[in-house]
Amino acid sequence: MKGKTAVVTGGARGIGKSICDAFLKEGVNVCVIDKLPNDYFVGDIAEEETLVAFSRKVLQDYKKIDYLINNACLSKGGIRSCTYEDFNYVLRVGVTAPFMLTKLFMDHFNQGGSIVNISSTRYMMSQPNTESYTAAKGAITALTHGLAVSLAGKVRVNSIAPGWIDTSGSVFEGSDNNQHLVGRVGVPEDITNAVMFLCSDNSSFITGQNITVDGGMSKLMIYHNDHGWTLDK
Repeated sequence: MKGKTAVVTGGARGIGKSICDAFLKEGVNVCVIDKLPNDYFVGDIAEEETLVAFSRKVLQDYKKIDYLINNACLSKGGIRSCTYEDFNYVLRVGVTAPFMLTKLFMDHFNQGGSIVNISSTRYMMSQPNTESYTAAKGAITALTHGLAVSLAGKVRVNSIAPGWIDTSGSVFEGSDNNQHLVGRVGVPEDITNAVMFLCSDNSSFITGQNITVDGGMSKLMIYHNDHGWTLDK
């Protein structure tokens, strides 16, 4: 990967920063966009003019790119608390921005290019009052296979659906670990490893796919008194 160029949204902290660090370790040029302070571009990807300005800077600096990682998203609640404006803002960040960045960069990928969209297991399971985030993750998952078909032969497009990924460095035990088939809560590196695989030549036969990385959490049915969990009434 040395000398290639990656674009990463939401790369200033959490999973995004872990992805950026992994690319940098491989000698990749990393172009970050985030509302938080970072070394490349600070801006709100919900705004079209920001996306255009960012893409122009990337192409001015590097001419071509190899990887686009659409990682940024947020939640503004759901049906009980989310306003019209809030709901649409989440969709602009989590769905519209990945679409527009793909559109802006699609003619500027080097051979073997890869797009990885960060979805979530929330695309298929929910908690109450989380519809803004769930809708965005459902849409980015569907957008993935749509783009994979449209960009066939030019760029591979896949998504990753993380489960519970702790970005705080907390220590977990008991039922928190036991609800995962692998026996632990996830860390950002678990997602980063999957991203790096999907950007490598080892995944050259994979496109249009959504890969769940959740330690098996979404496959385990938990009832009262299972795995240390008790139903409170």
